[in-house]
Amino acid sequence: MSKTISATAPSASFPGNVPWDIVGIADRLPLSQIRPGVIVHHTGEKVDDLLESFARTLRNRGFALAGYVQRNTRGCQGDGYGCGRETEYIDLGTGSVIPADQADTVSIFNNAVAKNADLMIVSRFAGCLSFAGAKPRHPDATVNALPLLTTIAGQCIHKWFTYSGQNGDMLAPDMDSLWSWWGPEKIYRDLALGVAKHDVHRIACGSRWIMVEGPFGAGLAQLPRSPRELLPKLPRLAGKSLRDLAKLAQSWDPVETALGIAAINAHYNRYDFAGRSGNAADVFRAVKGRIVVVGAFPGIGEILPNGILVEANPRPGEYPTAAMDILLPDCAAAVINATTLVNRSLPRILRTAPKRPVGMIGPGTPLTPRLHDYGLAVLGGFIATDANGLAKAIRAGAGSRDFGQFGKYRHMLSTRMPIDGNRRPPL
Repeated sequence: MSKTISATAPSASFPGNVPWDIVGIADRLPLSQIRPGVIVHHTGEKVDDLLESFARTLRNRGFALAGYVQRNTRGCQGDGYGCGRETEYIDLGTGSVIPADQADTVSIFNNAVAKNADLMIVSRFAGCLSFAGAKPRHPDATVNALPLLTTIAGQCIHKWFTYSGQNGDMLAPDMDSLWSWWGPEKIYRDLALGVAKHDVHRIACGSRWIMVEGPFGAGLAQLPRSPRELLPKLPRLAGKSLRDLAKLAQSWDPVETALGIAAINAHYNRYDFAGRSGNAADVFRAVKGRIVVVGAFPGIGEILPNGILVEANPRPGEYPTAAMDILLPDCAAAVINATTLVNRSLPRILRTAPKRPVGMIGPGTPLTPRLHDYGLAVLGGFIATDANGLAKAIRAGAGSRDFGQFGKYRHMLSTRMPIDGNRRPPL
């Protein structure tokens, strides 16, 4: 049944002064085409800076953005008399200022769909109403739940429900909420976007691990199964760029995913990476409460006596992976093996343990701050110092316990999330 809500919007709240008259929006809005989220804020609370900062970070990482935010400034002429508020619009795809008459949300929406944008932002909810029910101008465009982010004052939240029904997400006005909404499923593409188009020097594949070497580092990933189907393809794959190999991390073939993760690590885990020495699991010694450990680690029982182990094939006293949904929400912290990247359980873990310090440890961990925003507070990985020896050992079937003679373990910490509940990890 159609709903009608009428109200009057502030005269300069969005381009075109579209009235807040909603007639059957729930029926006309193509919600299969968008994934809407709204930041709910107090009247007068500034959220445009938050949106712009979030958008700038994503754009700098290589994601394609569409939309705009508003900036309200003071404009004066002559001797300073007649000063008034001026509104300018910032194009989030380029960061440049656009004229108000070009901040047309219908065109922006259609272009975002046609170009398969990763995110569209409209800084005021009222601006979304002008393209409610709009269809892409390019019928052949691929549409797959375009994320749409906007803002609304709390007293107007009923208008949001009329707009989105039960399909939208309401967000707090802070950066952590935006990253959580953006979602850990984006990790694979985020990592791959940061990899340079360098030549691949070597791919070494054994029965248990795979190594990719680039000009500045060698990266590892554990193989989830036999690589026999991959081996004939390696000569051809070695001719691709490091970035092209990194894109394979988004594959649903687990062996291809492992190859992509190894390429990602060849970029981030550089030979000259400094980091912090020592076992990254030691950072969690100060945690009071239950620590969920996903995947076995050498000596983890001695380091974390309050840890409970989750394994794919649990032994007596351990838990199966199905128990993660019960154990993680109430844990004090989680320490996970880097194999969760390859088997794609990582997004599930991060969504199940929100606002809990999570550490990823293992030779296959990418050492990059890109992962901190998704909730990984501690990253412990491997830096090769003898790529020739490491490649030879991998081809001979070596395991992670053998890697120490060919490199060093290093870790890095986020300053955004406390580890023990009271203090933040030292810089």
